[in-house]
Amino acid sequence: MSAEAAFIDLLRGLATHPAARGLRDDAAVLEVGGETLVLTHDMIVEGVHYLPGDPPADVAWKLVAVNLSDLAAKGARPVGVLLGFTLGEAAWDKAFAEGLAAVLAAFAIPLLGGDTVSAPARVLGLTAIGRAAGPVPSRAGARPGDLLWVSGTIGDAGAGLAALRAGAEDSPLVERYRNPRPRLEAGERLAPLVGAMMDVSDGLLIDASRLAAASACGIEIELESIPLSQAFAGTPLEAVTAGDDYELLFAADPDAAVAILALGEEIGLPLSRIGRCVAGAGLTLTDRGTSVPLPAKLGFEHG
Repeated sequence: MSAEAAFIDLLRGLATHPAARGLRDDAAVLEVGGETLVLTHDMIVEGVHYLPGDPPADVAWKLVAVNLSDLAAKGARPVGVLLGFTLGEAAWDKAFAEGLAAVLAAFAIPLLGGDTVSAPARVLGLTAIGRAAGPVPSRAGARPGDLLWVSGTIGDAGAGLAALRAGAEDSPLVERYRNPRPRLEAGERLAPLVGAMMDVSDGLLIDASRLAAASACGIEIELESIPLSQAFAGTPLEAVTAGDDYELLFAADPDAAVAILALGEEIGLPLSRIGRCVAGAGLTLTDRGTSVPLPAKLGFEHG
Protein backbone atom coordinates (compact mmCIF):
# COMPACT_ATOMS: atom_id res chain seq x y z
CA MET A 1 0.00 0.00 0.00
CA SER A 2 1.34 3.45 -0.92
CA ALA A 3 1.84 6.19 1.67
CA GLU A 4 -1.01 8.10 0.02
CA ALA A 5 -3.44 5.18 0.27
CA ALA A 6 -2.41 4.49 3.86
CA PHE A 7 -3.03 8.09 4.91
CA ILE A 8 -6.42 8.19 3.19
CA ASP A 9 -7.35 5.04 5.11
CA LEU A 10 -6.52 6.90 8.33
CA LEU A 11 -8.85 9.72 7.31
CA ARG A 12 -11.83 7.52 6.46
CA GLY A 13 -12.82 7.31 10.11
CA LEU A 14 -13.22 11.09 10.11
CA ALA A 15 -15.04 11.37 6.79
CA THR A 16 -18.32 9.85 7.98
CA HIS A 17 -20.68 12.35 6.37
CA PRO A 18 -22.54 10.84 3.38
CA ALA A 19 -21.20 13.65 1.16
CA ALA A 20 -17.67 12.29 1.58
CA ARG A 21 -18.59 9.02 -0.19
CA GLY A 22 -16.11 7.27 2.09
CA LEU A 23 -13.21 9.14 0.41
CA ARG A 24 -13.48 6.61 -2.41
CA ASP A 25 -14.56 8.99 -5.17
CA ASP A 26 -13.27 11.95 -7.18
CA ALA A 27 -15.32 14.50 -5.25
CA ALA A 28 -17.75 15.11 -2.40
CA VAL A 29 -21.45 15.25 -3.22
CA LEU A 30 -23.36 17.50 -0.82
CA GLU A 31 -27.12 18.06 -0.70
CA VAL A 32 -27.86 21.68 0.26
CA GLY A 33 -31.27 23.33 0.12
CA GLY A 34 -32.64 21.01 -2.54
CA GLU A 35 -29.53 21.32 -4.72
CA THR A 36 -26.71 18.84 -5.21
CA LEU A 37 -23.28 20.43 -4.96
CA VAL A 38 -20.10 18.67 -6.07
CA LEU A 39 -16.88 19.77 -4.34
CA THR A 40 -13.31 18.81 -5.12
CA HIS A 41 -9.84 19.95 -4.11
CA ASP A 42 -6.63 19.14 -5.96
CA MET A 43 -3.08 20.39 -5.42
CA ILE A 44 -0.15 20.57 -7.80
CA VAL A 45 3.51 20.77 -6.77
CA GLU A 46 6.46 22.17 -8.69
CA GLY A 47 8.71 19.36 -9.86
CA VAL A 48 5.98 16.75 -9.34
CA HIS A 49 2.91 17.87 -11.29
CA TYR A 50 4.56 20.53 -13.41
CA LEU A 51 8.13 21.33 -14.42
CA PRO A 52 9.99 24.30 -12.91
CA GLY A 53 10.37 25.78 -16.40
CA ASP A 54 6.69 25.54 -17.35
CA PRO A 55 5.15 28.95 -18.13
CA PRO A 56 3.20 30.30 -15.12
CA ALA A 57 0.08 30.80 -17.25
CA ASP A 58 0.15 27.12 -18.20
CA VAL A 59 0.53 26.16 -14.53
CA ALA A 60 -2.58 28.22 -13.77
CA TRP A 61 -4.46 26.49 -16.58
CA LYS A 62 -3.46 23.05 -15.34
CA LEU A 63 -4.41 23.81 -11.74
CA VAL A 64 -7.92 24.82 -12.78
CA ALA A 65 -8.31 22.10 -15.41
CA VAL A 66 -7.40 19.17 -13.16
CA ASN A 67 -10.04 20.27 -10.66
CA LEU A 68 -12.68 20.80 -13.34
CA SER A 69 -11.89 17.30 -14.59
CA ASP A 70 -13.10 15.94 -11.25
CA LEU A 71 -16.35 17.87 -11.69
CA ALA A 72 -16.68 16.50 -15.22
CA ALA A 73 -16.44 12.96 -13.86
CA LYS A 74 -19.48 13.70 -11.69
CA GLY A 75 -21.45 15.31 -14.52
CA ALA A 76 -21.37 18.66 -12.69
CA ARG A 77 -21.33 22.24 -13.98
CA PRO A 78 -18.66 24.43 -12.32
CA VAL A 79 -19.94 27.44 -10.38
CA GLY A 80 -16.78 28.80 -8.71
CA VAL A 81 -13.30 28.15 -7.33
CA LEU A 82 -11.18 28.95 -4.27
CA LEU A 83 -7.40 29.34 -4.71
CA GLY A 84 -4.58 28.33 -2.37
CA PHE A 85 -1.39 30.05 -3.56
CA THR A 86 2.25 29.93 -2.43
CA LEU A 87 3.88 33.32 -2.98
CA GLY A 88 7.19 33.45 -4.81
CA GLU A 89 9.03 35.61 -7.31
CA ALA A 90 6.84 38.61 -8.21
CA ALA A 91 7.08 38.27 -11.98
CA TRP A 92 6.09 34.59 -11.80
CA ASP A 93 3.17 35.39 -9.52
CA LYS A 94 1.95 38.13 -11.88
CA ALA A 95 2.14 35.84 -14.91
CA PHE A 96 0.28 33.15 -12.99
CA ALA A 97 -2.50 35.61 -12.08
CA GLU A 98 -2.82 36.62 -15.74
CA GLY A 99 -3.04 32.97 -16.75
CA LEU A 100 -5.59 32.33 -14.03
CA ALA A 101 -7.74 35.16 -15.38
CA ALA A 102 -7.56 33.60 -18.85
CA VAL A 103 -8.55 30.08 -17.78
CA LEU A 104 -11.38 31.30 -15.57
CA ALA A 105 -12.70 33.37 -18.46
CA ALA A 106 -12.40 30.39 -20.82
CA PHE A 107 -14.69 28.35 -18.58
CA ALA A 108 -16.79 31.32 -17.35
CA ILE A 109 -16.03 30.55 -13.69
CA PRO A 110 -15.62 33.13 -10.90
CA LEU A 111 -12.83 33.17 -8.35
CA LEU A 112 -14.63 33.23 -4.98
CA GLY A 113 -11.68 33.51 -2.58
CA GLY A 114 -8.89 31.46 -1.07
CA ASP A 115 -5.62 31.98 0.78
CA THR A 116 -1.96 32.87 0.18
CA VAL A 117 1.12 31.74 2.10
CA SER A 118 4.90 32.00 1.92
CA ALA A 119 6.75 28.67 1.96
CA PRO A 120 10.08 27.13 0.87
CA ALA A 121 8.44 25.25 -2.01
CA ARG A 122 5.62 26.21 -4.35
CA VAL A 123 2.47 24.19 -3.70
CA LEU A 124 -0.74 25.33 -5.37
CA GLY A 125 -4.25 24.22 -4.47
CA LEU A 126 -7.72 24.82 -5.84
CA THR A 127 -11.17 23.95 -4.58
CA ALA A 128 -13.76 23.70 -7.35
CA ILE A 129 -17.48 23.85 -6.64
CA GLY A 130 -20.00 22.46 -9.08
CA ARG A 131 -23.72 21.97 -9.35
CA ALA A 132 -25.03 18.58 -10.45
CA ALA A 133 -27.14 18.80 -13.57
CA GLY A 134 -28.63 15.32 -13.04
CA PRO A 135 -27.45 11.98 -11.66
CA VAL A 136 -24.00 12.00 -10.05
CA PRO A 137 -22.10 8.83 -10.99
CA SER A 138 -19.55 7.40 -8.58
CA ARG A 139 -16.65 5.02 -8.98
CA ALA A 140 -18.70 2.33 -7.27
CA GLY A 141 -21.44 1.71 -9.83
CA ALA A 142 -19.77 -0.62 -12.33
CA ARG A 143 -21.27 -4.11 -12.60
CA PRO A 144 -20.17 -7.36 -14.30
CA GLY A 145 -21.40 -7.24 -17.87
CA ASP A 146 -20.89 -3.48 -18.24
CA LEU A 147 -18.68 -2.24 -21.05
CA LEU A 148 -15.68 -0.05 -20.20
CA TRP A 149 -15.14 3.17 -22.16
CA VAL A 150 -12.73 6.10 -22.30
CA SER A 151 -12.95 9.53 -23.89
CA GLY A 152 -10.39 11.12 -26.19
CA THR A 153 -6.94 9.62 -26.64
CA ILE A 154 -4.61 8.15 -24.04
CA GLY A 155 -0.89 8.66 -23.43
CA ASP A 156 -0.41 12.04 -25.10
CA ALA A 157 0.27 14.00 -21.91
CA GLY A 158 2.83 11.49 -20.69
CA ALA A 159 4.56 11.66 -24.05
CA GLY A 160 4.46 15.46 -23.88
CA LEU A 161 6.16 15.37 -20.49
CA ALA A 162 8.82 13.01 -21.83
CA ALA A 163 9.39 15.37 -24.75
CA LEU A 164 9.88 18.34 -22.43
CA ARG A 165 12.34 16.40 -20.29
CA ALA A 166 14.26 15.57 -23.47
CA GLY A 167 14.35 19.24 -24.47
CA ALA A 168 11.80 18.88 -27.29
CA GLU A 169 9.73 21.95 -26.46
CA ASP A 170 8.19 21.97 -29.96
CA SER A 171 6.56 18.53 -29.64
CA PRO A 172 2.87 18.65 -30.60
CA LEU A 173 2.10 16.69 -27.41
CA VAL A 174 3.48 19.30 -25.01
CA GLU A 175 0.14 21.12 -24.97
CA ARG A 176 -1.66 17.96 -23.85
CA TYR A 177 0.63 17.89 -20.81
CA ARG A 178 0.54 21.58 -19.98
CA ASN A 179 -3.04 22.41 -21.00
CA PRO A 180 -5.40 19.48 -20.34
CA ARG A 181 -9.01 19.91 -21.42
CA PRO A 182 -11.57 18.87 -18.80
CA ARG A 183 -14.41 16.98 -20.49
CA LEU A 184 -17.22 18.98 -18.90
CA GLU A 185 -19.84 18.66 -21.63
CA ALA A 186 -19.12 14.98 -22.13
CA GLY A 187 -19.32 14.31 -18.40
CA GLU A 188 -22.62 16.09 -17.97
CA ARG A 189 -24.21 14.30 -20.91
CA LEU A 190 -22.72 10.89 -20.08
CA ALA A 191 -23.86 10.97 -16.44
CA PRO A 192 -27.39 9.62 -17.15
CA LEU A 193 -25.97 6.84 -19.36
CA VAL A 194 -23.24 5.35 -17.15
CA GLY A 195 -23.07 3.18 -14.06
CA ALA A 196 -19.67 4.48 -12.90
CA MET A 197 -17.35 7.27 -14.03
CA MET A 198 -14.06 8.86 -12.98
CA ASP A 199 -11.33 10.87 -14.65
CA VAL A 200 -7.97 9.45 -15.72
CA SER A 201 -5.33 11.43 -13.86
CA ASP A 202 -2.63 9.01 -12.65
CA GLY A 203 -2.73 6.60 -15.59
CA LEU A 204 -5.49 4.54 -17.17
CA LEU A 205 -4.45 1.24 -15.57
CA ILE A 206 -4.11 2.51 -12.01
CA ASP A 207 -7.33 4.47 -12.27
CA ALA A 208 -9.16 1.48 -13.77
CA SER A 209 -7.92 -0.58 -10.83
CA ARG A 210 -9.45 2.00 -8.48
CA LEU A 211 -12.77 1.84 -10.32
CA ALA A 212 -12.69 -1.97 -10.10
CA ALA A 213 -11.93 -1.88 -6.37
CA ALA A 214 -14.67 0.65 -5.63
CA SER A 215 -17.18 -1.36 -7.65
CA ALA A 216 -16.08 -4.77 -6.28
CA CYS A 217 -15.68 -6.25 -9.74
CA GLY A 218 -12.95 -7.16 -12.16
CA ILE A 219 -11.99 -5.21 -15.29
CA GLU A 220 -10.62 -6.59 -18.55
CA ILE A 221 -8.85 -4.08 -20.81
CA GLU A 222 -8.07 -4.75 -24.49
CA LEU A 223 -4.81 -3.01 -25.38
CA GLU A 224 -5.60 -3.02 -29.10
CA SER A 225 -8.70 -0.91 -28.36
CA ILE A 226 -6.85 1.89 -26.54
CA PRO A 227 -7.39 5.12 -28.53
CA LEU A 228 -4.06 6.68 -29.53
CA SER A 229 -3.47 9.95 -31.34
CA GLN A 230 -1.51 10.15 -34.59
CA ALA A 231 1.18 12.13 -32.75
CA PHE A 232 1.70 9.44 -30.09
CA ALA A 233 4.64 7.23 -31.08
CA GLY A 234 4.68 4.84 -28.12
CA THR A 235 2.98 1.51 -27.47
CA PRO A 236 -0.50 1.03 -25.98
CA LEU A 237 1.12 -0.36 -22.81
CA GLU A 238 3.17 2.84 -22.46
CA ALA A 239 0.03 4.90 -23.00
CA VAL A 240 -2.05 3.19 -20.31
CA THR A 241 0.60 3.67 -17.62
CA ALA A 242 1.20 7.37 -18.35
CA GLY A 243 -0.54 10.03 -16.28
CA ASP A 244 -2.11 13.46 -16.83
CA ASP A 245 -4.62 12.41 -19.52
CA TYR A 246 -7.67 13.90 -17.73
CA GLU A 247 -10.01 11.90 -19.92
CA LEU A 248 -13.16 10.19 -18.65
CA LEU A 249 -13.18 6.48 -17.81
CA PHE A 250 -16.66 5.01 -17.47
CA ALA A 251 -18.64 1.80 -17.32
CA ALA A 252 -22.08 1.42 -18.86
CA ASP A 253 -24.64 -1.22 -19.68
CA PRO A 254 -24.19 -2.58 -23.24
CA ASP A 255 -27.66 -1.23 -24.08
CA ALA A 256 -26.24 2.30 -23.75
CA ALA A 257 -23.55 1.75 -26.39
CA VAL A 258 -25.52 3.23 -29.30
CA ALA A 259 -26.34 6.38 -27.33
CA ILE A 260 -22.72 6.74 -26.16
CA LEU A 261 -21.33 6.45 -29.68
CA ALA A 262 -23.91 8.92 -30.97
CA LEU A 263 -22.98 11.38 -28.23
CA GLY A 264 -19.31 11.15 -29.16
CA GLU A 265 -20.18 11.92 -32.78
CA GLU A 266 -22.38 14.85 -31.77
CA ILE A 267 -19.82 16.58 -29.55
CA GLY A 268 -16.79 15.69 -31.68
CA LEU A 269 -15.02 13.67 -28.99
CA PRO A 270 -14.06 10.01 -29.51
CA LEU A 271 -15.72 7.72 -26.97
CA SER A 272 -14.04 4.33 -27.28
CA ARG A 273 -14.94 0.95 -25.81
CA ILE A 274 -11.75 -0.49 -24.33
CA GLY A 275 -12.91 -3.49 -22.32
CA ARG A 276 -15.51 -4.84 -19.95
CA CYS A 277 -16.37 -5.34 -16.31
CA VAL A 278 -16.44 -8.95 -15.09
CA ALA A 279 -17.05 -10.94 -11.93
CA GLY A 280 -14.08 -11.11 -9.62
CA ALA A 281 -11.52 -8.44 -8.81
CA GLY A 282 -8.53 -6.58 -10.21
CA LEU A 283 -7.31 -5.98 -13.75
CA THR A 284 -6.70 -8.27 -16.71
CA LEU A 285 -4.93 -7.14 -19.89
CA THR A 286 -5.23 -8.70 -23.31
CA ASP A 287 -3.83 -7.89 -26.75
CA ARG A 288 -5.94 -9.33 -29.57
CA GLY A 289 -7.17 -12.08 -27.31
CA THR A 290 -3.79 -12.97 -25.80
CA SER A 291 -3.22 -12.39 -22.12
CA VAL A 292 -0.64 -9.70 -21.29
CA PRO A 293 1.08 -9.54 -17.86
CA LEU A 294 0.36 -6.43 -15.84
CA PRO A 295 3.32 -4.03 -15.67
CA ALA A 296 5.08 -3.65 -12.33
CA LYS A 297 3.91 -0.03 -12.16
CA LEU A 298 0.32 0.72 -13.16
CA GLY A 299 0.67 4.50 -13.00
CA PHE A 300 1.64 7.41 -10.76
CA GLU A 301 1.39 7.15 -6.97
CA HIS A 302 2.40 9.55 -4.21
CA GLY A 303 4.87 7.77 -1.97
